[in-house]
Amino acid sequence: MEIVQIGTVHSPYTELGQIPGCAVDRMEEVAVVEVFQEYSDGLQDLEGFSHVMLIVHMHKAEEEKLRVLPPIDDQVRGVFATRSPLRPNHLGVSVVELLKVEGRNLMVKGIDFLDGTPLIDIKPFTSYDLQTPIRIGWLEGKTRQGKGPR
Repeated sequence: MEIVQIGTVHSPYTELGQIPGCAVDRMEEVAVVEVFQEYSDGLQDLEGFSHVMLIVHMHKAEEEKLRVLPPIDDQVRGVFATRSPLRPNHLGVSVVELLKVEGRNLMVKGIDFLDGTPLIDIKPFTSYDLQTPIRIGWLEGKTRQGKGPR
């Protein structure tokens, strides 16, 4: 399997502890997602979407765990039931608001990745992605007041 980096996330967060844990904590932060020149033609027609999914490699994750303690919980959970970067392939997915496309740069709000995070893919997020009401499992009723590693 070969996965290539198509760009880089330029965010205001330079350290893990700065990254907000939920979207309401970061809605006003603006970040730039730079797409490398050789992939810039793929941005055609993206500006018509209000939100995009960013798929990244969480390059600062140095270990992997199958059970983690989420920051908003006091119970250890399976890594696949969390957004922890400590997963086997260190992949991250986040839905962000697309403010505009400027050349090969996307201006976005709601980012939760470190500055310098390698970008793997971009996909439009649409109402088709939420055709039915969603359940949020153990997150139901949780607030951002817990502690522990992401």
